[in-house]
Amino acid sequence: MTALQTQLDVRRYGPDDTAAVAAVADLVTAAREVDSPRAHPVTAAFWEGRLRHGWDGETPLTYLATLPGTDEVVVAGELEVGEWDNRHLAWIDVQVHPTHRRRGYGTAMLHHLEAEARRLGRTTLGVGGWEGAPVGEFALRHGYAPSYVEAVRRQRLTAVDLTDLEVRYVAAQAAAADYELLRMPGRTPAAMLPQLATMVAAINDAPTDDLDMEDEQYPPERVAAYEEAQEARGHRLYRVVARHRETGDLAGHTVVVVETARPGLGAQHDTSVVRAHRGHRLGYLLKAEMVRWLREVEPDLVEVDTGNAASNDHMVAINEELGYELIGRQLCFQRKLAEG
Repeated sequence: MTALQTQLDVRRYGPDDTAAVAAVADLVTAAREVDSPRAHPVTAAFWEGRLRHGWDGETPLTYLATLPGTDEVVVAGELEVGEWDNRHLAWIDVQVHPTHRRRGYGTAMLHHLEAEARRLGRTTLGVGGWEGAPVGEFALRHGYAPSYVEAVRRQRLTAVDLTDLEVRYVAAQAAAADYELLRMPGRTPAAMLPQLATMVAAINDAPTDDLDMEDEQYPPERVAAYEEAQEARGHRLYRVVARHRETGDLAGHTVVVVETARPGLGAQHDTSVVRAHRGHRLGYLLKAEMVRWLREVEPDLVEVDTGNAASNDHMVAINEELGYELIGRQLCFQRKLAEG
């Protein structure tokens, strides 16, 4: 009998288990209040959509654990094992309610998820969490090595200096005179998906530091699945694309989603520029155009959060130009499973 079985009752749960979804959402919110007070609370509706649709249709394996004889959820766990690429990887998340920490529950859930990952044939595992939270000591104690740091920033749209933005926007337009910008709300037309997918793959040039990670694959089907999943989760999707005037090539893009249920909150997803088209201020131009667009169509939008590798000096500089402020760092650790 494992430590998990002797200390906790563990079970899988899914998006149709309403009570479990609500309990885990409350647990994650309680953990965030301690570990990263500037992170937004998690609603049950947000969590249900995430479990049902994932990022791009691939959904995590989700677990919860209660104390024997009770319905109190003390630890939640997730295992992400994507099939599009990086089939050697498993990403593990363990969240322990703050009132139940330092009792071995996180370790028990971690060991359970590691065993599941091994059963599924994954050989490299990753864990992560907010800097300053227990995750650093926890990961190191269990043999995980520091591999990546993500800087999380927040843009308050009401605080953006619009005069400065327009001055910089005009200057960026001059540097990018060979390009036009396309505003693309919602899903991408099917005929455009193959070219868009080729451009989306430029995100693989972003730093991954010491992660054991291969380039991600972006066939058109995956891009379509991402857009479908985001809309199904209740997100309004906005994409700005730069297109080379002479060739018609798609040179770069930026994507933001806005929560329908909480229209004050937005999230910056990918921003990337194809290598052959860099050096024309397209990164800034795309993101500035997104600000201008969102102010027109999302009057209730207040905040947009983004995350980048802390080592991605170029994108960090662009975000700071646009008024993004650092709200925290997320740390990632990895370890390889021993054979056998």
